[in-house]
Amino acid sequence: MGDHQVIAVRGEADLIRRAGHLFTDARTEFVCAATDLRTWSYPRLRPTGEPAPDLRVRKLFTSAALCDPQQRQHLLRIADVGAEVRICAAPLPHETIIIDRRAMILAGATTAGEREFTATTAPTLINGVHALFDATWHTAIPLADYLRQELPQIDQAGRSVLQALNAGLTDEAAARRIGVSLRTYRRRVAELMTLLDANSRFQAGARAGELGLTS
Repeated sequence: MGDHQVIAVRGEADLIRRAGHLFTDARTEFVCAATDLRTWSYPRLRPTGEPAPDLRVRKLFTSAALCDPQQRQHLLRIADVGAEVRICAAPLPHETIIIDRRAMILAGATTAGEREFTATTAPTLINGVHALFDATWHTAIPLADYLRQELPQIDQAGRSVLQALNAGLTDEAAARRIGVSLRTYRRRVAELMTLLDANSRFQAGARAGELGLTS
């Protein structure tokens, strides 16, 4: 793609073929805004290799990215390795990736099963979208703070049940350790699964762990 050109493509494969080189060698800033992780699902649309020493990575998502346990875990992992992740309550003005303010991809509508994308190196367009990103970023909530504010209210007895689930204890062993009847333990497990919106005991234990409810 030539200097300050704007191109429109359909599908991630075509995007990578025509503009994939723009995603390499981010030196100072990698900015990403998306409804959830499915927007930029193609592996080559993400930073790879050893990051530059001064590279700042900012990722902005809506709360939809936290509805799926695998997406939630991915966000926690990238935050652990240094990415700044924030959650926006409102719909995003743009779904975009911006590299060093020199190249930008905008995600458009999906037609016939393929997403439309616009890629550009035009400074005026990039600066305008970057300004909107910054404005949204400053009103969004850091991932850790967002997760803390959505913590369900669970008493100490409930936390003991979650700790037993996380430890993989049998119902009988867990009930003995906590000091309740087997029937009471199983009732509390069912209540906690509902509270944590979990479809299985394993999922309830995992979700409790990531929310810090088992420590």
